[in-house]
Amino acid sequence: MMILNSNKEILVGRRLDHPSGYWQMPQGGIDDDENPKEAVWREMSEEIGTNKAELIKISNQWINYDIPPETLKTLPWGHQYIGQTQKWFAFNFLGKDSDINVGTDSPEFSEWKWSGMDSIVDSIVPFKRDVYSKILEEFKDLLK
Repeated sequence: MMILNSNKEILVGRRLDHPSGYWQMPQGGIDDDENPKEAVWREMSEEIGTNKAELIKISNQWINYDIPPETLKTLPWGHQYIGQTQKWFAFNFLGKDSDINVGTDSPEFSEWKWSGMDSIVDSIVPFKRDVYSKILEEFKDLLK
């Protein structure tokens, strides 16, 4: 999900389960009994501790990526998840920075920050850079 503040900056977090130090936008899986729109609201709450946002755009595409074998070896789930097919949602954040809490019951991020569009692609793990480039292109009208 792409969560934007009033300055058109994008919320990113530093993953707990990857030693790289890369930053990424919140993301998550869709449970068997959910549709993508339900899942994104649940994942937002689980990953950043709040749903104080308004949905402003849904991507027209599903984007795939695979996790490289050398990276899979370092991840706690091993080969259980080897990649994802993602549907992206863009939100305007309506809360205050103090509403964001990455120290949730099952934390995925060690810290978070607002980031400019220009640094997003270089800050993500290399195997997701194509995904981020595609979604930034599709959502570019929201970043003006």
